[in-house]
Amino acid sequence: MRPQGSFGGRLGSDEVVTHCLLVERAEGLVLVDTGFGLATVDDPKRLGRVFTMAMRPALDVAEAALTQVTRLGFTKDDVTDVVLTHMDVDHAGGIGDFPGARIHVDASEFQVATKPHGAVEKRRYVAAHWAHHPKWELHGSGGDDWFGFEGVKVLGDDVLLVPLRGHSHGHVGVAVRRPEGGWLLDAGDSYFSAGETRTPPAYLPGMVAFQKLMGVDEDMRRDNQARLRELKAAHGDEVEVFCSHSAEEFARLATPVG
Repeated sequence: MRPQGSFGGRLGSDEVVTHCLLVERAEGLVLVDTGFGLATVDDPKRLGRVFTMAMRPALDVAEAALTQVTRLGFTKDDVTDVVLTHMDVDHAGGIGDFPGARIHVDASEFQVATKPHGAVEKRRYVAAHWAHHPKWELHGSGGDDWFGFEGVKVLGDDVLLVPLRGHSHGHVGVAVRRPEGGWLLDAGDSYFSAGETRTPPAYLPGMVAFQKLMGVDEDMRRDNQARLRELKAAHGDEVEVFCSHSAEEFARLATPVG
């Protein structure tokens, strides 16, 4: 995505990625977020005029999650589970590309997304993305503790749902155990630029304004950002934190395909 105006500002790139994570395990593949999906490439109007004008997504078949999964030698049926940080169009737009997968999402996020109230929620969530009636796996409140975060849901022993509310009603981070030890934490849209989790933090004005516009609880969002900074400062050798939209973090972590 290449947003209008000074979204990126001087401290970062004006390019905004959608960072998806593919996890290979014995029982099948787990995909964390799906990006826009092939149906959106075919019909960009499903994103809505406001989102398209503001974010200017560069929709490319080659960058779709399914295309990249196939390029790695897998098929869509090898993806047994999709875990969503939340259900915004740029995160859940591709679940239809994996029709046999179980779709894991926070129950409160599902409730708001599938029964939106008001103009903002109705623009934010696109029912066409789940018109194929996927196999939903809804995760409610309660759970374990993980590095000071409470209410964490365990999906097997190697994938965790970590509540990180604020950007949306049921926004979660997804922690994945690394084979060599330690964790990756996909913090979704808890923050947008790498500088926000540094100590001291560095903010991009355009990104901060966008987060305030899209967020449902600003105090909770800022509190969770502070907790992520504390996590990095205290446990940076055990947990690698990244967000969905930082081109800087994506460049550091992504493994080239092909």
